[in-house]
Amino acid sequence: MRKPSVFAKFRTCRGFGRFFFAVGMLGILFSIAMLSKFYSLRSLHISRTFCDGAGSENQDRVRTEARATLEAVIQKIEREIEGMANPRSGSSSSSSHYIGFLADILGLIGSARSSLESTGEIIGTHPLVKPKQRSDEPVDYFLIEEIRKYVKIKPNRLGKQNFMGANGTFTSIGHACFAMKNELEEYMDYDVGEICNDDWKLAQKLMVHGCDPLPRRRCFARAPQLYYKPYPINESMWKLPDNRNVRWSQYRCKNFTCLARNVTGKGFFKCADCFNLIGHEKPRWVKPVYIDSSTNQTVDFVIPEVLAIKPGEIRIGLDFSVGTGTFAARMWEFNVTIVSATINLGAPFSEMIALRGLVPLYLSINQRLPFFDNTLDLIHTTRFLDGWIDFILLDFVLYDWDRVLRPGGLLWIDSFFCLKEDLDDYLEAFKTLRYKKHKWVVIPKEFLRTLPEDTMFARAFHCKSSVDTWLQSKTKA
Repeated sequence: MRKPSVFAKFRTCRGFGRFFFAVGMLGILFSIAMLSKFYSLRSLHISRTFCDGAGSENQDRVRTEARATLEAVIQKIEREIEGMANPRSGSSSSSSHYIGFLADILGLIGSARSSLESTGEIIGTHPLVKPKQRSDEPVDYFLIEEIRKYVKIKPNRLGKQNFMGANGTFTSIGHACFAMKNELEEYMDYDVGEICNDDWKLAQKLMVHGCDPLPRRRCFARAPQLYYKPYPINESMWKLPDNRNVRWSQYRCKNFTCLARNVTGKGFFKCADCFNLIGHEKPRWVKPVYIDSSTNQTVDFVIPEVLAIKPGEIRIGLDFSVGTGTFAARMWEFNVTIVSATINLGAPFSEMIALRGLVPLYLSINQRLPFFDNTLDLIHTTRFLDGWIDFILLDFVLYDWDRVLRPGGLLWIDSFFCLKEDLDDYLEAFKTLRYKKHKWVVIPKEFLRTLPEDTMFARAFHCKSSVDTWLQSKTKA
């Protein structure tokens, strides 16, 4: 029998080497994939506002070392691949070489993994990455099946991209929803296809505390038992709606007459006289109130003089206020379409706006405005954006308003109550927009003491020392 030639032995050795290399590369890819999943969970950590400052520096150092190790792994693999593509003359591959190479790579990966695991539990981390609840998917954090189904990625049928260029639908919930797990699970605990619970108050609590936007639900919204058709549009604007058209179970008042009389106590919600359509609401923005009749001093801007600033240009806008839609009703009389953004602070504001024939937008201050850039002619706010708001939050709100206002649009900040010592700081916040100022009035608190006692109480709730009315025009491109 002929002995195998040297070349045959060499070919066999090379075959073993390729086999070990292929197996090794699969092992490397698998290890890196597992490590990347583990490492990606670190991005779920809440920012340093919620984390322990003492441990954050050490965590940064460990993450830096882990990144450096992973970079070394990648460089080694790239050099090896380059060496295989351009083999040196006279060199031969061997199984021992590849075994040593793989051992070196796996050692580096193990070192990086140990560094990451050594950090342990971080105080204030996201609930998803706590040791006993660690999971690769947010869906595993919740127990209610409807939440799990909602947040789970829904792949497209047939594995094709949809018309938006995505391979699946990614539904999400806000990060604050994880901190309010019990409330969210109560909100999502229902029978599919049945009537929802009367839990709008729970839903609004979730929204106000940052769980916004809420997940969709697969149950039918509960409606009033005896719904009566709304009044015609020529009547509904200045007439109290039918009481049967609202679910009153969550309110102190049980009818619109009670709300109009404000008999539940002063300051029970932010707009105490908003349901008094004839006595309080109808004169607003068309008939100025003079604080001192001898000087004709007033804090009110009336709609005709505001529209005269941009004749024919103001067509659509947003009213971000606590109210019953009176501003939108008045602007409708001047052929201007206004969407009213509000929440139900102690009274059925959204229902009232809709029953008047206007458009309510159920929106908290936490959420980005659902309008495209540079589209609105006017943004108006009253009795909502004032001296309670944090300066950083105010910045985010103002810049979002600037985003949706078109060049030349008007920003109307109406009845801004604040402490005297805070006035300059708020003025600086408004000045950062660099808008052209059209009208500006500051009224000290002393002038307001001539108002009726009930009105004084409602406005004193805003801890003001002055009432500021601001009307600007967005002039920058």
